[in-house]
Amino acid sequence: MINRITGQLVAINETHASIRIGGLDYEVLLPDVVRRQLQSKLNSEVSLRAIEYLEGNPQQGRMVPRIVGFMNDAELEFFELFCSVDGVGVKKALRAMVRPVREIAVSIEEQDAKGLSALPGIGPAMAERIIAKLRRRMTRFALMIASRVPDEADPKSDLVSEAYEALLSVGHSPQDARERIETVVQPGRKFKSVEDILTEIYQKQRR
Repeated sequence: MINRITGQLVAINETHASIRIGGLDYEVLLPDVVRRQLQSKLNSEVSLRAIEYLEGNPQQGRMVPRIVGFMNDAELEFFELFCSVDGVGVKKALRAMVRPVREIAVSIEEQDAKGLSALPGIGPAMAERIIAKLRRRMTRFALMIASRVPDEADPKSDLVSEAYEALLSVGHSPQDARERIETVVQPGRKFKSVEDILTEIYQKQRR
């Protein structure tokens, strides 16, 4: 199974990219949010996290392998969660992901059905279904900070999520908790514990 694809980006359009590896060009489907990040990299080498799936009707024996590409692990994981909602699937998720993962995750977490239903192919009923299934699984995506994408293997992303939950437990709103965390958790900044993050937040508040 393909989980990463690396090669020269030789073409890109609204729905997919062509990546040349050796003498072969691979068609890689892209959500719009990924396409925008790749546009400036034409004719350069790129490396995408990827998932592979079969498209078609198995009863008719017409199954075509497809590859979907992402800039990082967080985008891929979010896409897979989005696809897991009944009635969404790969094609609808590809069409819907026109905004950064962080923005969509915030909409889900804050139960903003109106904002979600504005995504292509996601109407009000589907938005409510997405919120019902995914709302409690959006913390790490909603906390994605500019220039720092939490990785599943990165212990700091777990600390940030725990600090966020701690702020919620003492009465902060989701938006307020995110804003407080973003003021102290910056690229290159290291924290050893949740307590260190919370202490910094409240010290900053008193300044």
